[in-house]
Amino acid sequence: MGKKARLGSGFNIGGDQAEADPLLDDAFYSSGQYEAIVDRQNPRCFVVGRTGSGKSAILKGLAENYPEKVIRIVPEDLSLPYITNLDVVRKLQDLNVDLQSFWKALWRHVFIVEVIRHRYRIDTPEAKANVLRGLREKISRNQGKKQALAYLDEFEGRFWAETDERVREITSSLTKRIEGDAELKAGIAGVGGSASGSGAVEVSETERKELTQRYQRVINETQLARLNKMMDVLDEDVLGSVQDYTYIVIDDLDKDWVDAELVNDLIMALFKTVHDLKRVKNLKILVALRTNIFEYLDFGAANGGQEEKYRSLVLPMSWTKEQLKILVDERVQIASSKQGADVESLTTILPHQNPKRGSAFDYLIERTLMRPRDLLAFVRECLVQSEGKTQVSWDAIKRAEISYSEARLLALRDEWKLNYPGIDRVFETFRHADGKMSRAEVQDRLDDCILLLAEDGFTGDGWLAPLSDAVLSGSAEQTWERRYGPILRMLYSIGFLGVASAPRKNPLFFIEDPNALKFDRQIAALDSYFVARAYHSALEVKTTD
Repeated sequence: MGKKARLGSGFNIGGDQAEADPLLDDAFYSSGQYEAIVDRQNPRCFVVGRTGSGKSAILKGLAENYPEKVIRIVPEDLSLPYITNLDVVRKLQDLNVDLQSFWKALWRHVFIVEVIRHRYRIDTPEAKANVLRGLREKISRNQGKKQALAYLDEFEGRFWAETDERVREITSSLTKRIEGDAELKAGIAGVGGSASGSGAVEVSETERKELTQRYQRVINETQLARLNKMMDVLDEDVLGSVQDYTYIVIDDLDKDWVDAELVNDLIMALFKTVHDLKRVKNLKILVALRTNIFEYLDFGAANGGQEEKYRSLVLPMSWTKEQLKILVDERVQIASSKQGADVESLTTILPHQNPKRGSAFDYLIERTLMRPRDLLAFVRECLVQSEGKTQVSWDAIKRAEISYSEARLLALRDEWKLNYPGIDRVFETFRHADGKMSRAEVQDRLDDCILLLAEDGFTGDGWLAPLSDAVLSGSAEQTWERRYGPILRMLYSIGFLGVASAPRKNPLFFIEDPNALKFDRQIAALDSYFVARAYHSALEVKTTD
């Protein structure tokens, strides 16, 4: 027997987030999703998953493995908050002018310039001038690319500026076009105002409609024709060789990088732009997006519809029990080697399996949502509770579960509060629930959820009322599944509740089958309901183990 590793905070198995994970490089797990994003022939480019599912990790792994091929675009660096807060943009929104063409032009502008900057990697004024001169000469020989030449001419002086400066510049050109037309400028000034007090021009309803149409024409003419030709330049002249293959990576779209009201429009414009740029053979754009934000997107007619087209490009982040075991075992091996010890796997330091308690690893896995972040967080807490020891005991696991479960419940709230404000109050209605609930028992809990609508301070009326409508209408002709199905589906989809029907004994969760409650007949067949084990301790759910 070799030296045994001492457990505790010094036994480092890595952090929660990819950007702060010291073991990501040494213990990077090359999953099927990673292979898909690297694959140049694989069309899937929208990496969608729950928080902690590894989206950022695989994009960071791509950048580490192909440092010369990856361009990383940070949404916070695009000056979008500055743009969306401009008075002219706000007033265009008030007029219900569709800004999609403008947002698409912004995204295309950013991508095109970033690719050219990355492709030529130059840092002197002379070299910059030579690159643009060479591109201009190439383009000038092709009559079909005249508009691309005009694009280069217009932005030449600011082409190599920082990204945020270039984004502001294209917005400034829109503002100048509006302010250059006296009638349009007067119309913008009068939106939301009156003739008294501010000196603004009052806009009648008829004038408002006419102005909206004129502004829409201005927006629709925003650079798109020339940018389309620049996409041809990227494909044929800038990235014309397979040796020039480039990845663009966009992450952190879940952060507060722009006004929440505009998130849908900006991300939908991004999706359309990514799809359009697929025509550039040696370019692959990868966008990471949290599941709750993706589900929140409006693919309706106003955004051109075609939801199926975008969903076909989604790469869902999912994990199996075996994959998670490999991931954590690698990290345990690295952590022990740093102490001069040799621990082969996590199960080596966990309690032995026995008939009463079963497998300790299975116990940990059952209290996760099958995501790396969950498992690593639980194991880290177990290590803290085993400070100075060489083994993790069952008592340590039970102590660790208390703080782990509370943290996971808070994380679930934070993950879904954009979609479902006040969701934490809904979770509380399941406090002291039975580990396995009958239909009558879960109905009592769901009724308590619905009663939140009558409580002062509850902020979720906007989403809970529609989900509760069939119950509140009191229609006796409605089936149980029709009345309670909407709210049940929501709690199932976020991973809070699991379900089962005879003869199945173990609960089924969304991560195993997203379509299990898609139809009313499926809900009608259910006879058991379960709060996910990750939240049992935090909500004091009555359980038998």
